[in-house]
Amino acid sequence: MNGATLARYDATLQGLARKDRLRILSPRAGLDFSSNDYLGLAACKRLGDAVAAAIARGTPVGATGSRLLRGNAPEHEELEAHAAAFFGAERALFFGGGYIANFAILTTLPQKGDLLVLDELAHASMHEGARAGRAEFVLAAHNDVDAVEDAIARWRAEGGMGRVWIAVESLYSMGGDCAPLESLVALTDRHEAFIIVDEAHATGVWGPDGRGLAVAFEGRDNMLALHTCGKALGASGALVTGPRTLCDYLVNRCRPFIYATAPSPLMAVAAREALAMLADEPMRRIQLHKRIALAGRQLAERCGIKPSGTQIQPVVIGDNRRTMTAAATLQARGFDIRGIRPPTVPEGASRLRISLTLNVDKAAISAMIEALVETLAQNDQR
Repeated sequence: MNGATLARYDATLQGLARKDRLRILSPRAGLDFSSNDYLGLAACKRLGDAVAAAIARGTPVGATGSRLLRGNAPEHEELEAHAAAFFGAERALFFGGGYIANFAILTTLPQKGDLLVLDELAHASMHEGARAGRAEFVLAAHNDVDAVEDAIARWRAEGGMGRVWIAVESLYSMGGDCAPLESLVALTDRHEAFIIVDEAHATGVWGPDGRGLAVAFEGRDNMLALHTCGKALGASGALVTGPRTLCDYLVNRCRPFIYATAPSPLMAVAAREALAMLADEPMRRIQLHKRIALAGRQLAERCGIKPSGTQIQPVVIGDNRRTMTAAATLQARGFDIRGIRPPTVPEGASRLRISLTLNVDKAAISAMIEALVETLAQNDQR
């Protein structure tokens, strides 16, 4: 084997480097302004104690097989029953992660002859599922209900006869903005369609007891929600909640569920405890909302940046190199803020993604914004 064997891969990497889009893995360092551990649960004592107690009573680390074989542990079923009741759905199904759960839903439920209308800024996992699925799919302009309806009307006019599926996030991971869910659900009803709502960044943070932005619509027979366990819940995995019939269909027809080793029973324990904490410890959510309000005020006053109103605050710079330079400057000052570049965001929309969590206090937020003001000023002078 010689160097030519890897030439095309090396050329791709060099091309990414020329565009300032080459990714590398870097260690955790500095104050946390980049994680999705919004409520600070990942390292909290109560979650750790629940997992330690489970190990002490003999809960295995590994599931040992798929859920349909020997991998179906009591901990999985206990989590699913608790989650269904918590979110107000008929049934919940536990997957190994949010990416695979989105991919699983969209490659299994929309059928050949159906139409899937996907928000253009929805998670990459939704886009991958749409491309790999059986249904025809189209992208709709971000948070534009009229664009969704127009796509459905065009498809019907061209002879589309199947079922319509609409897929969105409730809180978008790179913009921090929220979907117009009430209007989208009304549209779903008018067209006798299904709607899939990815609550990844809303679960735990928004809605009564942190049950998400779509909680008012849970329990309907035309809605599925996805609640990831690896963000505000501090664990890993993902819960799909929805009608029993659709969840049973996933158990019988969803290849990523049928043929995957089940998630660790210990993660099921952790996720169940985290759901209990959402109801038991509302102060965590209240404290986070106060930090969001503080950061929003200071960003508006000091930087002229419009607050997102959520725990995800983008600072759009545009140019890839300037974005990564700003991120490196802030990291050198002790603030772990990462730059986000295409294809994760559209071309020309590279940004700093500031994530607000309970892992930092109000003083740290103020210090970070002071550093951001100075860094943006330096950037403007370059």
